[in-house]
Amino acid sequence: MFRPLSFYIGLRYTAAKRRNHFISFISLTSMIGLMLGVAVLIIVLSVMNGFDRELKEKVLGMVPHAVVKGDPYLADWQEVDQKVTEHPRVLAAAPFIEGQGMVTGGGNVRGVLIKGVVPEQEDTVSIISSQMIEGQLDDLKAGEFGIIVGRPLAASLRLEVGDRLTIVLPEASVSPAGVMPRLKRFTVAGIFSTGAELDGNYTLVHMEDASKLMRTGGLAEGVRLLVDDLFAAPAVSEQAALSLGGRYYISDWTRTHGSLFSAIQMEKTIIGLLLMFIVAVAAFNIVSTLVMVVTDKTGDIAILRTMGATPGRIMRIFMVQGAVIGVFGTLVGTTLGILGAWYISDLISALENLLNHQFLNADVYFISYLPSDLQWPDVAIISSAGLVMSLLATIYPAWRASRVDPAEALRYE
Repeated sequence: MFRPLSFYIGLRYTAAKRRNHFISFISLTSMIGLMLGVAVLIIVLSVMNGFDRELKEKVLGMVPHAVVKGDPYLADWQEVDQKVTEHPRVLAAAPFIEGQGMVTGGGNVRGVLIKGVVPEQEDTVSIISSQMIEGQLDDLKAGEFGIIVGRPLAASLRLEVGDRLTIVLPEASVSPAGVMPRLKRFTVAGIFSTGAELDGNYTLVHMEDASKLMRTGGLAEGVRLLVDDLFAAPAVSEQAALSLGGRYYISDWTRTHGSLFSAIQMEKTIIGLLLMFIVAVAAFNIVSTLVMVVTDKTGDIAILRTMGATPGRIMRIFMVQGAVIGVFGTLVGTTLGILGAWYISDLISALENLLNHQFLNADVYFISYLPSDLQWPDVAIISSAGLVMSLLATIYPAWRASRVDPAEALRYE
């Protein structure tokens, strides 16, 4: 006979056909519930990790980690640029000018953020070059008044590379014809796409052209910093500004996008806990399954006891039976969860194409697609939790089986 005996009998009980089909049904639903709970938890946490990754890589790859601004401009931005990069945690720095305005083209008008940059320096602090779908960042040349726009903005204004658009600033200029808004024609030099909401209202021009448009006299508004650790940006920017010794204003991404990042982290924690309760409910359904099995097998237990089986062996038999349900459900659920996390983005994209409907709109959400980032520590924690809870659920029914009195159980047999 297969040894150990407890393992052998436990497996036989698990695979055997039962007279009471309701017990088999409850056992199956317990396994399926555990399986689905583990799979859904892995997929959902992977999606939340994906949102977290996209926020860090895409959104925070475009917006500054930190900025040092003048009052209102930096007359010595070259010196500021050099000094802040001396900080050991500042990887790169680049000057910029920012302003808001409207762009007109194709008969439409959109409000936009106009950012003047030095292309060769902007490339060191931003991911814009890797997100270009037409043209290059280096196509922005001083004096040529070129502009780079996001794909949604280009689609809205029906623009292509080489087309002309007009920038209107919310400032009035007095001319012989009267009070006129400040206008300037620009040529589309490139189109980018990050898949984030800023694609619809973010434009880039050369800093010299932005200086002429906004009349800053060739001065930069501030210097953008790229730091080695996102979460150290507030402290690093403050230290870098203090090293300058003058009057400067500092800001960082936690003030502009910190609430979004905190919301994602909080949602990930709360959703993880809620789904873990679902796994716990599925795991503890094993309790009801094994209690009914013990009741159904009372005569068998009594016979085993009379043949010399100890209470400990009886307890192990039913723990093995419950463990098989838990292990099988957890392993299959983990496999389904991993496959789902790998392919959920493609499945949602295919479903969007099939239904001709976009579930995530970049005008509402900060990205326009469903990301997924499978992290193996999450898989290990979820799988371990499922196994532990399913094993704990076997203890009470197995203990109850070990307390069966053979004489009482066989009295009416």
